[in-house]
Amino acid sequence: MKKRPRILIAGTQSGVGKTTISAAVMSCLTKRGYKVQPYKAGPDYIDPGYHFAATGRTSRNLDCWMMSEDTVREVFLRASYDADISVIEGVMGLYDGVGSTALGSTAHVARVLEIPVLLVLDARSMARSAAAVVLGYIKMDPAIRIAGVILNKVGSFRHYEILRKAVEEVCNVPVLGYVRRQEAVELPERHLGLLPAAEKAELDEHIEAMTAAFEEGVNIEKIVELARSAENCREPEDKVFPDKKLLRRARIGVFRDRAFHFYYQDSIDLLEMMGGEIVECSPLNSTQLPADLQGIYAGGGFPEMFLNELSLNGPFRNDVKRAASDGMPVYAECGGLMYLSSFICDFEGREYPAAGVLPGRCKMGKRRAGLGYVTARSLCDSIICNRGDLLRGHEFHYSVFESDAELTYAYQLSRWGERNSKYEGAVLGNIHASYVHLHFAGCPDSAGKFIDSCEKFK
Repeated sequence: MKKRPRILIAGTQSGVGKTTISAAVMSCLTKRGYKVQPYKAGPDYIDPGYHFAATGRTSRNLDCWMMSEDTVREVFLRASYDADISVIEGVMGLYDGVGSTALGSTAHVARVLEIPVLLVLDARSMARSAAAVVLGYIKMDPAIRIAGVILNKVGSFRHYEILRKAVEEVCNVPVLGYVRRQEAVELPERHLGLLPAAEKAELDEHIEAMTAAFEEGVNIEKIVELARSAENCREPEDKVFPDKKLLRRARIGVFRDRAFHFYYQDSIDLLEMMGGEIVECSPLNSTQLPADLQGIYAGGGFPEMFLNELSLNGPFRNDVKRAASDGMPVYAECGGLMYLSSFICDFEGREYPAAGVLPGRCKMGKRRAGLGYVTARSLCDSIICNRGDLLRGHEFHYSVFESDAELTYAYQLSRWGERNSKYEGAVLGNIHASYVHLHFAGCPDSAGKFIDSCEKFK
C-alpha cells in the first residue's frame, strides 16, 4: 500500500469544461511548487497535451476497457512515484461507460484507484436545480466518493451563491468554488474534438488565462486537502512491465510531429522496457528514416490537416516505401494507415500522394466513419498478433480506406451490444495497418511480438 495524494475531476456530461478545469487545477498546483502528475481517464490523445503544457510532465491514460484493473493501478503507480499530487481528468460524464454499463467509465477508474472525485457542473441557466443534479450523481453509486463540486460557467458571484447554498444544503458536499463564464478560457475544437496542444498558437497565454479565471473563484488548498485524504493505493497483483529494462533488441522509428502525435506514453515505455530502442522521426520534416532501423511505428494524428506538406516531402515518403518493400515491420494506427496508403483525399475531394506502401486511398468524410471501443479479432498472423487473438481497442476517424487490391483484412471488429461486425485494416507481408488504436499495456503480448518481429529484421 502506497500513499499517493490524488484527485479526479469528473463532469456531469461531456462539454462541461473538464479539460479547462483540469488544466487549470494542474497549472495552479504546479505554480505553487507541487510536482503534479497528470492522467486522462479513457482513450483520449488530445487532452494529455494540455496536461503537459500545464505541468511539464507527460500525462498517462488510465483506461479500464483496454487495460485490466491491475494494469490501471500499475500505470498509475509507475508515473506518480515522485509526484506530490496526481490529477486525473475524467472522460464524458462520470458514469458513462461502454454501452449502458459503467465499464471503462470515469467512475470505474475512481473505484479502482479509490480516488476522491471533484464533480464539475455546467451551471448556466440553473439555480436550485443544480442541487438535484449533484444529488443524483451522489446517489447513483455510493461507492464513488464525490468529495466536492466545482461550478463552471457561472454568470456572477450572486449566481454562484445561490448555487452554492442549494448544493451544500441539499447534498451535504462542499462547493469548492466557481469559474465565471468567459470565452477567453474556452478551448478551440475541430472535427476530432479539441484542437491539439501541439498546434495551438500562444498556448502558454491560454493556460495563463485559464489559471487566472480558476484562481479567482476556487479554493486551491481545499483541493490539495481532498487529494491528501485519499486512501493508500493498492499494489497490482499482476504486472505487465518488466522490473528492469531489457537489453536492446530492436531499433524502432516512431513518427512524431504535428501531424502524428497520437501515442499512449505507456505503450512507448513498454516497448522500451522490452528492448526497443525508440528513435523519433518526422514525415513532415525529416528527409529520410533514421539509420539502422528494424521497424516503424506510425501512430495516429491529423495528417489530413497537413496534406500539402506531407505530399511535398517526397524523399521521406520514398524512404518509408523502400523500407516496407524490403520487409521492415511497419505497424500503423489510424493516421499512420492513412500515410501508408497511395493517396489521401481531403474534405473537398482533392487528392494528395502518400507513401504508397498500401495500394488504395483514404478519403475524408463529413461524418464520423468510426467511433468508440471495439473488440478486434485478428484474422491472420501478423507482426503484432496471431490469428484468432482478441484485442481491445478504440477507433475515432472520419476517413475510410478503399482498395481494389486483394489485401488481407487485419481484424473483424465488434462493438458492445451490436450484432453486426465489420472487417477492417490490412495486413500485407510485414505491414499491419488499421484504424484501431491499441494500448500496448493492455495487450503486452502484441508489444512483445512487435519487438520480436523487428528483431528478426536485419
